Amino acid sequence: MIAVVAMIAILVSIALPNYKTAILQSREAVLKEDLFRFRDVIDQYYADKGKYPGSLDALVDEGYLRKVPADPMTGAPDWEVVLSEIDPDNPADTPGVYDVKSASAATSQSGTPYNEW
Repeated sequence: MIAVVAMIAILVSIALPNYKTAILQSREAVLKEDLFRFRDVIDQYYADKGKYPGSLDALVDEGYLRKVPADPMTGAPDWEVVLSEIDPDNPADTPGVYDVKSASAATSQSGTPYNEW
């Protein structure tokens, strides 16, 4: 009986790190896909409207996204937005969402912070 328990403990100690790595890899893959979709939709919005969206919610309101997804690294829809620069020749110009980044400052498996992707 003790041998069986010891064998199970050994198997769990081998499998658990692999499981955690697999979970992290899947979250990183979801983050990459979400960032790709955001950037593609922002480009589509700009091509259609000639300006960048005022917020991520504007992409939902205009039908470009069904909803703002949760950042897989933070678990909340708290994305960091990068605003476009204002055209100095156009005083009516307002900044819009030019890019999106993860709000997580954690480091990826490759060594780069998620908020630099």
